[in-house]
Amino acid sequence: MPATDLSLLIDAARAAGQVASGFTGTSAQSWDKPDGAGPVTEADLAVNACLEEMLPKARPAYGWLSEETPDTTDRLSASRVFIVDPIDGTQGFMQGSDYWAHSLAIAEAGVVTAAVVFLPMRDQLFAAAAGEGATLNGVPIAPTDRAEMDGSRVLTSKLALSPKNWKNDAPRVERAYRPSLAYRMAAVAEGRFDAILTLRSCWEWDVAAGDLILREAGARVTDRVGQQLEFNNPHPAVNGVVAGGQSLHTQLIGALAGA
Repeated sequence: MPATDLSLLIDAARAAGQVASGFTGTSAQSWDKPDGAGPVTEADLAVNACLEEMLPKARPAYGWLSEETPDTTDRLSASRVFIVDPIDGTQGFMQGSDYWAHSLAIAEAGVVTAAVVFLPMRDQLFAAAAGEGATLNGVPIAPTDRAEMDGSRVLTSKLALSPKNWKNDAPRVERAYRPSLAYRMAAVAEGRFDAILTLRSCWEWDVAAGDLILREAGARVTDRVGQQLEFNNPHPAVNGVVAGGQSLHTQLIGALAGA
């Protein structure tokens, strides 16, 4: 990984924040994407245009994967690829929530090597580079060391706690939720919550940055069956996300009913 990749992502995230802050989520023009792919706003597209201008120009050999850019197979032959969600948590953005984020990552050979999750309305910038640890606004972060599932603070949906998803009863957790999946992952890396659990298929742009931030903070992060997350797949998605401290992650994976 070039030493300046993380600095590039930080600069790009802050530029994205300036663009997004020029819109008001509750009044920004919005519409639904085809095939039930969710909403998009004029702010999403403006941020995407900013990032697509800034990042490939700085690294022309890198591939490009963004939620708001039509995908092509060109990225599959690139040794490194940008994986970008211009605004992660668009629903929250539209509702006036502060919990939306810019999620920016670079992956090499399927592994994320540099990552930023930036919440401009909360002035929280999570960052990580391979082998260098993870930070929030420049201060090192770490997950909790909780081992017991019952009573743990878990960012997840009600659906994930349905009995059908567990070998026995679902754990009795303190459930919370935030609109941005990238932020949910970063909040567990920070130790604000004990774990994150999402059992649905997740787009790579939602989770790539959070994957590295969690790993560099010292957390364990896998898909729903305990496999390492891999990126820049032909179909850019992963099989859910389970993350937390090492012990709690082991407990959760062991209790889940499987794929």
